[in-house]
Amino acid sequence: MLTSIAFILITIVSVLLFYLVTNRSRLVLIFFTAWSGVVSLLSYLGFYLKLDVFPPRIILILIPVTLYVIYFYRKIQISPAKIPYLLAIHGLRLPVELVLYSLFILGQVPVVMTFTGWNYDILMGITALLLLLYALVTKKQFARQFFLLWNVVGILLLTTIVVIAILSIPLPFQQFGLQQPNLAVLRFPYALLPAVVVPIVLLSHLYSLKMLKQL
Repeated sequence: MLTSIAFILITIVSVLLFYLVTNRSRLVLIFFTAWSGVVSLLSYLGFYLKLDVFPPRIILILIPVTLYVIYFYRKIQISPAKIPYLLAIHGLRLPVELVLYSLFILGQVPVVMTFTGWNYDILMGITALLLLLYALVTKKQFARQFFLLWNVVGILLLTTIVVIAILSIPLPFQQFGLQQPNLAVLRFPYALLPAVVVPIVLLSHLYSLKMLKQL
């Protein structure tokens, strides 16, 4: 129960921070509120847990996520003044990793999806908080090459855990977690991880790269 509450709070904070990043865009707030509501309802009803259908119902999360990431990336421009908010979003990766570890202990995800396995995304959460502290204290901008490299590494680590998570779901193409598969992301509230939290983290990286490209 505490793990679920913690994750719901992480999701809410990620949406609110993204709302601030996008200059309080009403479209962003309305969209993520509605989308989160739909995914929450379907996952609560066990919709995504029906695994003997084709195509897998997780596709109904992955395809909309791909489309809205592309849309918001193209539509929204971010200024350097929003970097602290972007770093705060990445800082949420630390508590997300702690939630994933708790889910492993509860038998809901395989060890490969945790920081004791092949998931090193916790490093991005820790470094993001350190960079946020540095930015707030010094009021200085990061060196362009450093910030570029940090974001590229962050995307690679995020991509790695997303692929592992998908290949850990008990579907015909499962490669990991054969003894303890990834069922958490098919259930409420953890379906919001691939539906909301991960896309917001990815967009935060993409906005940073786009901003650096324009400087």
